[in-house]
Amino acid sequence: MTTSFEGKAGLVTGAGSGIGRATALLLAARGAKVVIADIADEPGLETVRLIETAGGTAAFQHTDITDEASVAALVDSVARRYGSLDFAHNNAAGGIAQHELADYDSDLNAWALKLYLEGPYFCLKHELRYMKEHGGGSIVNTASLAGLFPSPLTGPYTAAKHGIVGYTKSAALEYGRYGIRVNAVCPGVVRTGLTKDLPEAYIGPVTAGQVLKRLAEPEEIAEPVVFLLSDAASFMTGAIVPVDGGASTSTTSVE
Repeated sequence: MTTSFEGKAGLVTGAGSGIGRATALLLAARGAKVVIADIADEPGLETVRLIETAGGTAAFQHTDITDEASVAALVDSVARRYGSLDFAHNNAAGGIAQHELADYDSDLNAWALKLYLEGPYFCLKHELRYMKEHGGGSIVNTASLAGLFPSPLTGPYTAAKHGIVGYTKSAALEYGRYGIRVNAVCPGVVRTGLTKDLPEAYIGPVTAGQVLKRLAEPEEIAEPVVFLLSDAASFMTGAIVPVDGGASTSTTSVE
């Protein structure tokens, strides 16, 4: 089995930065044609430029995952441009204010669930439909360590990420007979745009529950994502894979 993606095409959402960009770059380096999906045009186009400069093949598709029509257009664009949709990494996300659960404004709660749960559902829905009709494929969802353990002051985020774990297992169970594998990664705290400027004094408490005691680099999440998407993981589906510096070995909550 191989982790090569020669002759394959697919998409990565939230590919303008962080884990999404690292995954797209790695997929392209291994031969994939990648559609870069992001709600922010310039970061997404920069990812395309990085891939093309390295000799890879990529295209940008402006995508709002909270808009089902936008997601449907994304899936269609991959098939029209490259002739197939062999893989998908549903990764797009964003930040959220921290409050105790009863203090969340109802509109903010609804927005968080739409971004973190309904958006990935739209992606799964249209990817699964295409792959079912065209002989299979591989999907990886980005959940979170908060999808395995409660995360204080982020109730809607925690609920949504638990939902991603549920969607992943349900999709794997229902669509394996069509040659579709669906897995998820659960990152710990990653050095992305939201966390890269954290002071050292804050990083210590954030990573205290980890064995490795540091932030992950986006590339350290991209590697297992690409493995799961590849034929090398051909007997893996429904797997919920912690990529968390060992935090899940010793904790029942994400502090």
